[in-house]
Amino acid sequence: MKKYKIIAIFLLLCGSVSFYGCEKYLNVVPSETISSADVLGNIANAELIWANLYGNTIQDFGLLETGGYNGALLDACTDECMNHWESPVELSFNSGGWSPVSNALGNWTPSYQNIRLANILLENIDNAKIPDDKKDYYSSRIPGYKADTRFLRAMIYFELLRRYGAVPLVKKSYDVSESTDVLNIMRSPVDSVVKFITSECDAAAAVLPLSYSDNPSEVGRITKGAALTLKAITLLYAASPLFNGNTMYASVKNPDGTQLFSQTYDKNKWKAAADAAKAVMDLGIYSLYNPDPGNPIDNYAQLFYSREYNETILPKMFSATRTVESNYLPNGKDSKAWKAHGKLSVFQNFVDTYEMSNGLPITDPNSGYDSTGFWNGKLWDGKAFRSVKNISNMYKNRDPRFYATVMFNGEYWDSASHPRTTIYSYYGSANGASDGWPKSGTNNVTGYGWRKWCDPRVNTKTSSGNANRNYPIFRYPEILLAYAEAMNEYEDAPTQDVFDAVNQVRARVSMPALPIISNDNTKDGMRARIHNEWRVEFAFENHRFWDVRRWLIGTQVDNGPMYGLNSQPSQAELASTGLDVNSQAAGAAVFYKTVIIQNRTFTKKDYLFPIPQIEIDKNTNLVQNYGW
Repeated sequence: MKKYKIIAIFLLLCGSVSFYGCEKYLNVVPSETISSADVLGNIANAELIWANLYGNTIQDFGLLETGGYNGALLDACTDECMNHWESPVELSFNSGGWSPVSNALGNWTPSYQNIRLANILLENIDNAKIPDDKKDYYSSRIPGYKADTRFLRAMIYFELLRRYGAVPLVKKSYDVSESTDVLNIMRSPVDSVVKFITSECDAAAAVLPLSYSDNPSEVGRITKGAALTLKAITLLYAASPLFNGNTMYASVKNPDGTQLFSQTYDKNKWKAAADAAKAVMDLGIYSLYNPDPGNPIDNYAQLFYSREYNETILPKMFSATRTVESNYLPNGKDSKAWKAHGKLSVFQNFVDTYEMSNGLPITDPNSGYDSTGFWNGKLWDGKAFRSVKNISNMYKNRDPRFYATVMFNGEYWDSASHPRTTIYSYYGSANGASDGWPKSGTNNVTGYGWRKWCDPRVNTKTSSGNANRNYPIFRYPEILLAYAEAMNEYEDAPTQDVFDAVNQVRARVSMPALPIISNDNTKDGMRARIHNEWRVEFAFENHRFWDVRRWLIGTQVDNGPMYGLNSQPSQAELASTGLDVNSQAAGAAVFYKTVIIQNRTFTKKDYLFPIPQIEIDKNTNLVQNYGW
């Protein structure tokens, strides 16, 4: 048995490259026997490893464009929304059913496989065989390949860090003679992992260009700004409550007694994060995308169906498709329906986070928010303003990002292609016109759908039009909010620099500048504002899943009931209206009340992923995370 354990872990760190379709690139020898000499016998093989590392590392981790991450949509594992075709992966996370032997969101094995390839590339590329007539060409490219690879390796470690915290730092490739060393590798403390990631980012940034604008064929490659952004975000995580003096993890130590999670709060970690974010700001090359400044809704919405490179620091580039629209937009069964899948239902918990257009939270008595009654007016349908009637007052005068992000009852989406309003309220039993439950072929259960990412030029009914979009791995508001958050935590009270950074993000959508209320001038009050700004600015961008963990608020926001509107009324409720139970009017009459849609489970152990049990069985020096 011991022999097979050695072989298994050795293949992970030393001898296996059977990952993510690598064989189609590295068709040199059987993948299980590839060595440094085999792979780097010529520079072409080194380039193929480099390209493969890009494809395996720069991922969206859960956007519908790529079908999710191992079958899960990360946002559907948060208080933003649910997938009403909930996959087993999402169900296990939302119900607390995941474990060290069942965690589809884990990335341990593929990460160390890719780290091994990065190590091989860095160790050998300088000695790769290059044809004489190509030496001048490669002499200028190899430093860039190495810098990219150092960034990619750092990015892999960042993804491991935010899942597992302390992880083994493997900085070299291993051969057979070193198999005993592999079996004894211990987890490195969080601070050591952070130091390694940030030092690799600095090394890469020193070599990488500011942009590839002078070489369009290479736009989308890693730049100096991307490397410095990864450094800033890593330091932000290191400063956050999850990793900065978290005494819940006091017992998590290596067998030699090494403390893996710092037990002392260090205020200066926030300053380091702020300084790193400021370094990106000071590059002076990034700005917020403003394609339609006169229309704050459209000004924000267009970013998510456009190819844009001034706000987007590192893009994952997608081909032109209508995948997102086909998955997100409503279904409907009547002749005027959208004919998409309406796959995700947005929670009322999330809708309520949007401020009023005057900058006040809806809980503020002076905000003007009204949860009762209706209004008539104009709403942006994606291409033009359209007159609407009987819109709930809940949706009147909200942050413009709300209208660009969420679909709700009574609004239009590109009225030229879809000449009726969205109907999420009950309408007509199994054969009616509702875009939600319970009609066969539709699935929305909360009364709200996704709108962000959708391109109004795509017509899902006729299957025409394609969106040209990039997924932003990093975009500039992330740096602005990281700077604001870090400086607010470092200072005793928010300074003007904090307000200025947040207000840049708010100004793009014409939201009033902070401070607005007296509490904004306090550390706690500004923290709440910044947390909310992260939530609404980066909605449905796979941020919330990680933010609730680094802030240690998961047991508050992801544990308990998730709410929606009453799109699934009982026949008794419908009959009580005195209206035709199959009429749109009856469904609307009982629709606007909050009901529990799903109960979620999040416990203290869920802040970090468990180390896979198979890895602990192989290497007894790997200690398990808290609670698992």
